[in-house]
Amino acid sequence: MKIKSLLAKPFASYIYKQIQKGMATAIQDQDAILKMLIKTGRNTQFGKDSGLDKVTNYEEYKQAVPIRDYEQIRPYIDQIKEGKHNILWKGKPLYFAKTSGTTSGTKYIPITKDSVDNHFSTARNAALCYVAETGNTRFFDGKLIFLSGSPVLERVADIPTGRLSGIANHQIPAYLRSNQLPSYETNCIEDWETKLNKIVDETINKDMTLISGIPPWIQMYFDELMRRSGKKIGDLFPNFSVMMQGGVNFEPYKARLFESIGRKVDCVELYPASEGFFAFQDTLKAEGLLLNTNDGIFFEFVPAGEIFNQNPTRLSLRDVKVGENYALIVNSNAGLWGYNIGDTIRFVSTNPYRIVVTGRIKHFISAFGEHVIGEEVEQAMKHAADEENVRVTEFTVAPFVSSDAGKSYHEWFIEFEQEPANMQAFIQKLDDNLRQKNVYYDDLIAGNILEPLKITRIRKNGFIDYMKSIGKLGGQNKVPRLSNDRKIAEELQEWKREGS
Repeated sequence: MKIKSLLAKPFASYIYKQIQKGMATAIQDQDAILKMLIKTGRNTQFGKDSGLDKVTNYEEYKQAVPIRDYEQIRPYIDQIKEGKHNILWKGKPLYFAKTSGTTSGTKYIPITKDSVDNHFSTARNAALCYVAETGNTRFFDGKLIFLSGSPVLERVADIPTGRLSGIANHQIPAYLRSNQLPSYETNCIEDWETKLNKIVDETINKDMTLISGIPPWIQMYFDELMRRSGKKIGDLFPNFSVMMQGGVNFEPYKARLFESIGRKVDCVELYPASEGFFAFQDTLKAEGLLLNTNDGIFFEFVPAGEIFNQNPTRLSLRDVKVGENYALIVNSNAGLWGYNIGDTIRFVSTNPYRIVVTGRIKHFISAFGEHVIGEEVEQAMKHAADEENVRVTEFTVAPFVSSDAGKSYHEWFIEFEQEPANMQAFIQKLDDNLRQKNVYYDDLIAGNILEPLKITRIRKNGFIDYMKSIGKLGGQNKVPRLSNDRKIAEELQEWKREGS
């Protein structure tokens, strides 16, 4: 056993015990974080504008600080970009995490001296919880790959600025640098296809033991490795034992990833975002991700159906319920206040507080009043694919609103790796599954207002080519699972299979 794996066990045991202690004090920790945020925020420009000096508790905080999106926080970001200090948080940010917004263009999310540890210690803690539970430390002795964006950072108001995954490359601890792949030069390549080929060049003959990234981009890496080697990933990398993944729901990609590996490996799921590292899988034995309740973020939860109301209900952690769908609101030591990150989550446990991510607020279909969300279509697809022995590479769903005598319907754009033996039976099961998940959709079908869903097949690598065509191939980008309009649907017409 090498020194890294030898030292990992006692450190993992220590961190795991600290995390378990934190499970019991989550409510108190959240209360303390809110007090700390208010105390520090009073001396910022935002705090003065919001009257934080008069705020002493959560009820007063909700009155002083309304829920906001990026457009409403942008004027403060613009002041920081002009070089001003003490705007959203004390001093100025260490970094700007640069991310694409659907309505706001490029967003600049601050990462401060106080918040930076949240981003980069949480992934470490997830790995150490895994070690403490399983005893597996061997992966520390092999090569580790983090499929990420370029670490090359530009400067905005003299603040290093780039993709979160690229910023993360600068925070990897020194003791892992010798294990890390790909090389810095390869990681700096912007074009994803060129970069992917170089990553495969550098790793195909190495002892890869941990692979981490967003599932669709891990799959692309696996596909190229298999094409070149003619081997399953588990045979190519016999010591590969841990896959860490996040950024999208794992379930739609799980079957194909494991088929590519050819054997079992342990999976550790993460919930990172530019706005903070919100949750991580602390155990392989229970559903959901442990909410990060003691790391500089005060969480709020709005019932998902109220998020667009003028005065929605806002709940702190003490008032949440298992099974409810909530929009996630964050207040943090990065200088985010009442910030709607756009995700919806559901608690699967409150002892401890574990969540699953159920979708994006803006990614839904309600063209006919059904309000179908990402979790529902993903579960419907998973069950239908399992029942019909189907493998799906990627899919997205959009409404088709009929302008003539024909009925409207949901159109599913699907790239199959293995098609159904009976397409009509697959469509029927997919539609039935969605009807069971969403009572409003069921009513529309039963009432003969909507036709059952229709499938448009996308050719092999069609989604990759589509993402490339819009300049979003690789990095942290992913295909939206749902749209409430036809924009993506119309763009995908170019990549339809013949006969679809």
